[in-house]
Amino acid sequence: MLERITKSITSASIFLAAYFLLNIALRIALPHTLDLDEAEQSFYSQYLLAGYGPQPPFYNWIQYAIVSVTGISMWVLSVPKNIILFGCYLFYGLAAREVLKSRSLAAVAMLSLITLPQVGLMAQRELTHTVALLFATSLFLFGFFRTLRQPTIGSYLLIGIATGIGLISKYNFAILPFAALIAVLPEREWRSRLIDWRLLPAAVIAILIVLPHALWLPDNLASASAPTLERMTAEHLAPAGLPRIGQGLLSLVIAVLGFVALPIVLIAAAFRRDFFRSLSSSSPMIRVIERMMVISLLAFVGVVLFAGASDIHERWLDPCLLVLPIYLFLKLETADLDLSAGLARFRPMVPVFMVVILSILLFRIVGIQYIGTYTRTNVPFSGYVAELTATRKPVLIVAGTKFVAGNMRLEFPDIPVVIPFFPGAGVPEYADAKGPVLVIWRGETADDPTISPGFANDLARSGIHLQELKTLTLPYLFGDGKRSFSIGYSWVEGGAK
Repeated sequence: MLERITKSITSASIFLAAYFLLNIALRIALPHTLDLDEAEQSFYSQYLLAGYGPQPPFYNWIQYAIVSVTGISMWVLSVPKNIILFGCYLFYGLAAREVLKSRSLAAVAMLSLITLPQVGLMAQRELTHTVALLFATSLFLFGFFRTLRQPTIGSYLLIGIATGIGLISKYNFAILPFAALIAVLPEREWRSRLIDWRLLPAAVIAILIVLPHALWLPDNLASASAPTLERMTAEHLAPAGLPRIGQGLLSLVIAVLGFVALPIVLIAAAFRRDFFRSLSSSSPMIRVIERMMVISLLAFVGVVLFAGASDIHERWLDPCLLVLPIYLFLKLETADLDLSAGLARFRPMVPVFMVVILSILLFRIVGIQYIGTYTRTNVPFSGYVAELTATRKPVLIVAGTKFVAGNMRLEFPDIPVVIPFFPGAGVPEYADAKGPVLVIWRGETADDPTISPGFANDLARSGIHLQELKTLTLPYLFGDGKRSFSIGYSWVEGGAK
C-alpha cells in the first residue's frame, strides 16, 4: 500500500490531501478559541491594508479576501491554511521531481517534509505567516530547479511570483533568492541563466507583487521591524559585545541542529550504510544546493555579528534549510546505490508521523489536565460570551489585545471589533455607536485581569471612560476544574462624551 502511494507525486498528493482534511476536521472539532496567530488573522480580516505591523501582509490579504466573501468562521481560518500547506508539499514534490530521476524517490522526498518539526508540527499548531513562507519557498525551489534544468519563460515567471509572495510573507525570505543567485555563479553550465532576458519579466512581476507593501514600509519601518529586532536581540538575556555574539552564534547552532537533526537521523536510520556512503557523492546540482544552504546560514552569522542578534529561532531558518530532504535524497540517488531496502524502511515513518502529529494536536488540548500547561485554545471564550451577552448585545467591541479581539470577532462575526489606535487614530466607530459598547481585556496573567495602564490610557485618549470594571472567571476547557482564566470587562454607552 505505502509503496503504491509513493510511486508518483500524484498518488502521494492524494494521500497528503486526505491527511490535511483530517487536520481540518480535527481543528473544527476542537474548541473554537483561537491561538495567537489565528486570533490575529480573525481581527485583521476586517481590514485591507498595505501593512499590518511586524509581519508582511500576504497571508492577511488571502484571509481578508476569503472572509469578505464568506464571513468569519473557524472553517474560514482552518481551510485556507491547510490548502496553503498542501501547496507547500505539492510544489516541494515538483521541485524534487526536477532534480531526482526516480519519481518514487521524489514522492518520498515530498512526504519527508513532515519529518521537519517546523513543517510537520509547528506549522499545524499555530503559525500562519510562516505557512505562507513555506509555500513560497517550495514554489521558488520548483521554479529555480526547473530553470536550471530546462529554462522557459514560465519557469522564470515562477521564480518571480515566488519571490514576490515570499517577500510579503516573511522578510527573511530575501535570503533565499540571494543565496540561489550566488550559488549558481561558480557553475559554468548554469551561469548563463543569470543573464537571460527572461529574468527581467520575472523581476518585474516580483516587484509588482511587493510594491503595495514596499510603498507602505518606509513610513512604517519602526512598527514593522521593532518587534522582530527585539526578539532577535533579547537584550534582557545577553550583555553587549563578545558575550552577545557568542550567545547568538550558539543560538544559531542550536537552531540549525533542531531543524535538521530529526530528518537526518530518520533517513540515516532507514538507509543505514547507504546513507553514509552517499555523503561523498556530488554533482553540479548538489553543489548548488550546498552553496545555497551555506550562504543562507552565513547570512544569519552576519545578522549575529552586525545586527546584534542573540536569539535565533528555528522557524527563521525555513527558507535556508527547507531544501534539506531533497538534498539528502539527491545524495542517495547520485551515489548510484540500491535504495529499495532503505525506502521500504522509510515509507512507514510517514504515516507514523501523521498519526503522532494529529495525536499531539488533539492531546495538547483535551489532555491538558494531565500535562499541566494550559494553552490559549483552552480559554473558554464561548463561555464568556454566553455570560456577557445573557441580557444585552453589544453594537461595538473594544478589545485590549489582538488575542482578545480576534476571539471576540469570531464569536460576534457581525459586530465591529476594534483595538484603540488600530488601524487609524482613536476608535472612530465608538463616536457613532448607537447602543452598548463592550470593552474587554485580559491581564498579564491568567488569574489577574487587571487592566493595563497602556490600554486604560488608550481608552481615555479615544474618549472611552470606564465607569465600572468587572471580572469574569471561568475554568479552562478540558481542565481539572481547579485552574481558571479571568478576563476584565466593562459596559459603556456608545458615543464620545
